[in-house]
Amino acid sequence: MGKLSGKYAVVTGGGQGIGRAIVEAYLKEDIAGLVIIDYNVEVANKTKVEIDPDGRITVVSCDISSRESVETAFQEVFKVLPQVDILVNNAGITRDAMLHKMKYEDFARVLHTNLFGGFSCTQMVAPGMRERNYGKIVFIGSINSYGQIGQSNYAASKAGILGLAKSNAKELAKHNVTVNVIEPGYIKTDMLKTVPEKIISTWLDLIPMHRMADPSELAPVAVFLASDDSSFVTGNVIRVCGGAKM
Repeated sequence: MGKLSGKYAVVTGGGQGIGRAIVEAYLKEDIAGLVIIDYNVEVANKTKVEIDPDGRITVVSCDISSRESVETAFQEVFKVLPQVDILVNNAGITRDAMLHKMKYEDFARVLHTNLFGGFSCTQMVAPGMRERNYGKIVFIGSINSYGQIGQSNYAASKAGILGLAKSNAKELAKHNVTVNVIEPGYIKTDMLKTVPEKIISTWLDLIPMHRMADPSELAPVAVFLASDDSSFVTGNVIRVCGGAKM
């Protein structure tokens, strides 16, 4: 029996990268049912075909930067799943630019996706978790929440996640709902494809292990935080960053 046997989960942005690695890990731990909420339905459905022979995954289209879209998506979630025991707020985007060149629209889009989206999804599942006196909420933050050149919007969104998650953890603790943050360092995902090699080289110099991680190296932490092994862990930030200090 797996660590997540009998449980039901929602993973935002679960079609690729870190989200996909978490979905795969949850399937291996016998998750009973899982909904991938994703903007890119084509990629998410491809992931479902590739890793879900048992039919435990349902893909739901959603633009989490839109409150209306989130509400509509969770109407579908609650039709598919009898309950949501686990929520992983993973979906996120970047729109990098130096401060003097960053467009207001790009700043707002990143905040609305990465931070507001996580708030909206959490607000959708929290009432049921409170009622059942059980729940696991995991936010995917970033080591760059402490600031990074050219990422004012992204860093602000991920820093906001820290305050949001810690506040939620305090509010929900008495209902046996845990809320934690995983802060990845530099992970080999499609998000890095637009980053010049020169920049990546400077990042590697900041990592004592001198390499980037594979998404599969983060997934076991997401399993731990979603399982009963973490029953007394809440309001915490776990870094998966190879020792990097920002």
